[in-house]
Amino acid sequence: MDFDRRGLEIGPFDIFGLTFNPTFHWYGLIIVTGVFLAAALVAWLAKRDEDKDPEHVWNGVIWVVLLAVIFARVWHVLFPSVSSVDAGRTAEWYLTHPFDLHDGPLIMWSGGLSVFGAVIGGALGILLYARKHRLAVLDWLDMAAVAVPLGQAIGRWGNYVNEELYGKPTDLPWGLRIDNPPIEYANDTHFHPLFLYESLWNLAACGVLLFLWLRYRDRLKKGDLVLLYVVFYGTARFLLEFLRIEVAEVNGLNVSQTFSFAAAVVAALWLLYRHRAAFLSKGKNNV
Repeated sequence: MDFDRRGLEIGPFDIFGLTFNPTFHWYGLIIVTGVFLAAALVAWLAKRDEDKDPEHVWNGVIWVVLLAVIFARVWHVLFPSVSSVDAGRTAEWYLTHPFDLHDGPLIMWSGGLSVFGAVIGGALGILLYARKHRLAVLDWLDMAAVAVPLGQAIGRWGNYVNEELYGKPTDLPWGLRIDNPPIEYANDTHFHPLFLYESLWNLAACGVLLFLWLRYRDRLKKGDLVLLYVVFYGTARFLLEFLRIEVAEVNGLNVSQTFSFAAAVVAALWLLYRHRAAFLSKGKNNV
């Protein structure tokens, strides 16, 4: 058994005269751990709700994961990062090389998955499964909204293993040194650990949303926690994009930052609109 920064190799094994060296990459193991713990949290929430069957979580997780991965890849193909574009893999290149077996759009393990696509695809998976089994869609989306930040917080540590998702240079004591920095930076340059900032933010968001679900879900409208998640994550991602080096751009516009800002604003306004009656009644009482 060999450990290194990239993964864990177990073996060799001899099976029917063939030698195998199974290698488990840390990135994949971390992502699977995040998905499992997020699903376990949803199952725990469902168990606390008398009319929810937690078995639906484990039966439906394949729908969620499959569509999350597909949409995560589709988003990257449509809005590739600067590093992909610099390597010649633009959106046009991806769309005109669908069967390239080295870096093509179907070869997702070559790199390139987007959290935005993953969230959209995962939500669609929940929607389809809930409709198929005649479940209350918004109830399950709200529970998923509580757990998704936990999965994201864990999954971001896969970026640490892969030495990606780092920000601009910094002299702060927690700055991160990477093995292969961009050519314009010296080898001893330290960078903002954006994966760590986002991981901590997501843990905090999970805590807040869990508290709201446990204490105040009877006062909230169905779907409120989904909107709150969008506000929390959209705000964090919008701010962190100011520090990011490798961004996804279209005509010079940071797609991730623009989408995050728009999503957070729309979600916040939608929340205010949904609870306008409460705000108006409070205003009248204060007159």
